[in-house]
Amino acid sequence: MLLSISNINKTYITDTILEDVSLIVENGDKIGLIGVNGSGKTTLFNIITEEISKDSGTIFKPKDLRIGYLKQQLHSNSEKTVYEECEEIFSDLIKMEEEIRTLEIEISNPDNPQFNNAMNRYGRIQEKFHELNGYQYPSRIKGTLIGLGFSSTDFEKKVFELSGGQKSRLALAKLLLTDPDLLLLDEPTNHLDIEAITWLEKYLKDFKGAIIIISHDRYFLNNVVNKIALLEHHQLTVFKGDYSEYSKQRKKQLEILKKQYEDQQKEIKRQEQIIERYLGLGRERFIRQGKSRQKLLDKMKRMPPPKDIKTAQIRFTPNFESGLEVLKVSDLSKSFNTDVIFENISFNIYKLDKVGLIGPNGVGKSTLFKILTNELTPSSGTVTFGSNVNIAYFDQEMESLTSSKTVIDEIWDEFPKLTHYEIRSYLAKFLFIGDDIFKLIEDLSGGEKGRVSLLKIMLKGANLLLLDEPTNHLDIDSKEILEEALKLYDGTVLSISHDRYFLNNTCNKILEMSKTSLNEYLGNYDYYLEKTSVTPDLEDSYISKTQLDNIKKKEREERRQTRELKLENQKLEDAIGNLEGEISKIDNQLSDPNIYEDLDKVNKLSLKREQTSLELEKLYEQWLERED
Repeated sequence: MLLSISNINKTYITDTILEDVSLIVENGDKIGLIGVNGSGKTTLFNIITEEISKDSGTIFKPKDLRIGYLKQQLHSNSEKTVYEECEEIFSDLIKMEEEIRTLEIEISNPDNPQFNNAMNRYGRIQEKFHELNGYQYPSRIKGTLIGLGFSSTDFEKKVFELSGGQKSRLALAKLLLTDPDLLLLDEPTNHLDIEAITWLEKYLKDFKGAIIIISHDRYFLNNVVNKIALLEHHQLTVFKGDYSEYSKQRKKQLEILKKQYEDQQKEIKRQEQIIERYLGLGRERFIRQGKSRQKLLDKMKRMPPPKDIKTAQIRFTPNFESGLEVLKVSDLSKSFNTDVIFENISFNIYKLDKVGLIGPNGVGKSTLFKILTNELTPSSGTVTFGSNVNIAYFDQEMESLTSSKTVIDEIWDEFPKLTHYEIRSYLAKFLFIGDDIFKLIEDLSGGEKGRVSLLKIMLKGANLLLLDEPTNHLDIDSKEILEEALKLYDGTVLSISHDRYFLNNTCNKILEMSKTSLNEYLGNYDYYLEKTSVTPDLEDSYISKTQLDNIKKKEREERRQTRELKLENQKLEDAIGNLEGEISKIDNQLSDPNIYEDLDKVNKLSLKREQTSLELEKLYEQWLERED
């Protein structure tokens, strides 16, 4: 057992955050911690890491337990490069490596009075360095950074020059390189594109320790976790299985809770009626019995209503229909000076299409949206909207919101014809109740800002929605509400998203964008995966003979390139294996105490090992570049 949490309680002034929360974490557990925003998930992490204190309860963890904690909000303005920042993790190994080099100089001179001490020290530190895989840390750094979406040119960038998303990815890379026993990850997929998320999923699945992950990414949870811990009504409930299995169990649990809640409400009502009758009789004996029953009723622990009905109410309704052809983009390109963002982008969108736009970070998806909304002008190509198309745009940065306005003024100023009652009614549907409507936009959480933006879109009555990462900052309940609203929407949707669960639930077409092209897949995200991982059946495709010949020619060329690449990779891997074997032989020779009687041989072997290690490092770099 790595961690045992028993009956943890935490209250801020009068607000209860955690109540009798208990959790046992075994080695190999991969737990998804879910719950609505503000339910106390990050608070629980901070209590585990002792960043904040608990009010009561116990936490047991072994003294030597190494915990790695990735926070959701990160700030770093280091003057170091990205690579140097990661090298800090291996500072002990780097010091050992420097000492080895110093000792090699000392033992190269037999007349050195400290020769024997240096020789003994050299043998011990070489052996320890080898046991700790000291020669592999540069490759681990490069492999982790590349896996999380950094290019080799990013390695030399100063940390303070990075964007917020890049800093978050760097923090995740550093955390993974520490190789702790227990990983605590708070929204680790934020700022990652699908390719980087897929790499992280594989890493976490292969991770030997335990993991607790706060995440609203249901697809990610399905691919990584074997347990779900739901934090709701201040308490924690653990379910075995991934998110989909949890959903099934949760549905059954809600049915039971609903029945128990209804039964308790009936009993409360029955007792209240009995008490009312007793007190109404006016006799002392009955009054005593009535008061006694009232005390028992007051002590009853009342169940909260089961949360099987979503409280937010989103419904997108177009004010009028568009024509059949909604949007045509032809040979579009965009550059800033000499920096090409994208080129050769063409696609068509038709009425009632629900389209997901995917692609790595940096290929220009958000830039494309800004061209569609006339915020930017294309360098070349055309954008043509069909008849009666009315656009509403959700910007992931939510720059359309005015930070100094209150929530109610943000809506009312844009829709002045609505009455005060109508405005408050709409805000209530989006969970802004009471004094919440007078909060300043700048004081809202990311999820609250997202709800304000979605309300503005709903009120526009548009028939084409351009949504740039609409599920960012939303908890799972809010995501499911949005998904249901989009499925019922009688308009057209184009969504940029890295949320694969969202893409599966809402899209009937996927557009995969790169810097130089755009490919179309007529299905949801799983269909896209199927088509990109398996060669399509050409006999079932409705294509011309010329197209078929071109496809076959392209496939033959791809197979030839693949064979050559495999052959080159095999040669490279064989060369790496040979060099690793040579180093292992040298290490075995250097670990023999008798060899140190021949100092010339020791020096030659040490020199040969250093040269071989340098050659091996170059081959590792070539191998990593091929993997990228």
